[in-house]
Amino acid sequence: MCEMAGNGDIQWCFSQVKGTLEDDATEADIISCVEFNHDGDLLATGDKGGRVVIFQRDPISKNSIPRRGEYNVYSTFQSHEPEFDYLKSLEIEEKINKIRWLKRKNPAHFLLSTNDKTIKLWKVSERDKRVEGYNTKEDNGTIRDPACITSLRVPTIRPMELMVEASPRRIFANAHTYHINSISVNSDQETYLSADDLRINLWNLEVTDQSYNIVDIKPTNMEELTEVITAAEFHPAECNILVYSSSKGTIRLCDMRSAALCDQHSKLFEEPEDPTNRSFFSEIISSISDVKLSNSGRYMISRDYLSVKVWDLQMETKPVECYPVHEYLRSKLCSLYENDCIFDKFECCWSGNDSAIMTGSYNNFFRVFDRTTKRDLTLEAARDIARPRTLLKPRKVCTGGKRKKDEISVDCLDFNKKILHTAWHPSENVVAVAATNNLFLFQDKL
Repeated sequence: MCEMAGNGDIQWCFSQVKGTLEDDATEADIISCVEFNHDGDLLATGDKGGRVVIFQRDPISKNSIPRRGEYNVYSTFQSHEPEFDYLKSLEIEEKINKIRWLKRKNPAHFLLSTNDKTIKLWKVSERDKRVEGYNTKEDNGTIRDPACITSLRVPTIRPMELMVEASPRRIFANAHTYHINSISVNSDQETYLSADDLRINLWNLEVTDQSYNIVDIKPTNMEELTEVITAAEFHPAECNILVYSSSKGTIRLCDMRSAALCDQHSKLFEEPEDPTNRSFFSEIISSISDVKLSNSGRYMISRDYLSVKVWDLQMETKPVECYPVHEYLRSKLCSLYENDCIFDKFECCWSGNDSAIMTGSYNNFFRVFDRTTKRDLTLEAARDIARPRTLLKPRKVCTGGKRKKDEISVDCLDFNKKILHTAWHPSENVVAVAATNNLFLFQDKL
């Protein structure tokens, strides 16, 4: 893994933007997840229309000096279709909630994608040769009449134009009553978990017709329901450890060695609430929308509505670091509640060497926090800087009084433009940011 400089000192610049202009965009074009594979050469996005688009790192940009983080479309396929549950009279959206890559074992790539109910394992492979000269069928595929076959010929392999094929290898269905919000591949690369509001299931990648329920927080009487599961993830190295977050602002760490059903957690990470900040909105804004374990496995980050917190897995009582994302919105919670923005689920991610954290905000702003220097940046994903190597100017939001030239007033923020999904390249300072229907790629200016 390459060493990264202190990320607060990085000058970020524009690399690419993918996607249609906003005027031409439809609801189906809105990006709903972004994920780099393990070496960063592929980048997958899922959208509300059930499509998966895979981008491949441009080999010239990877080896050029200075290095460029540029990606080209590699494969596009329809992963999920809209369905209808006739038993419950329920429409099941095709929207892709999560994508997770498996580590590469052969020339093909494998990834898991899920909508609210069904998880699919996809194989993405390349074909640049074709077989010609079959005995039993014509080259166009029609079967030949055996009576007409008078001689045998040896089929030959001929080169053809490169074709990338995506084929579904497994379909894991009918295991979730509620909407799936997370999938996470285990470090053993043989099992994975899927989590919905009340349960977490453990699957074997080879077995589609059964899964093990490892967490169940559903109360006997649903009227006693006080919290739901919001995100879940396996530890990057310990195959028996997983964490899951809740709408009550807690994170539970479970060890699958202690019991088959992990209802009793091994650790509970929770920060006591400051009574001076108590308000009607306290419970809503303390709900954790995302949790991510660090690449080293020592720390984890949790994202609630106003902040990102870093936790040490050895210390449950309080986070070791806390970064306010958009504290200036605290005075706006009432209007954010009325327009439902307060329920937005922002994700967060680690840099490859765990020295920095990235998460999104409104007005197409995203935030980068440097853990070493404690400096932070607010940057904007906007098409008006869409020229390669254009430096990103740090943005500032002012809350009142006189506004400086480069500042934007909190009253002028566009809450319809929000960055919920971000991803950081596993070994370089290249980041992918989903802004509505556009995918922005930024990199450090070397």
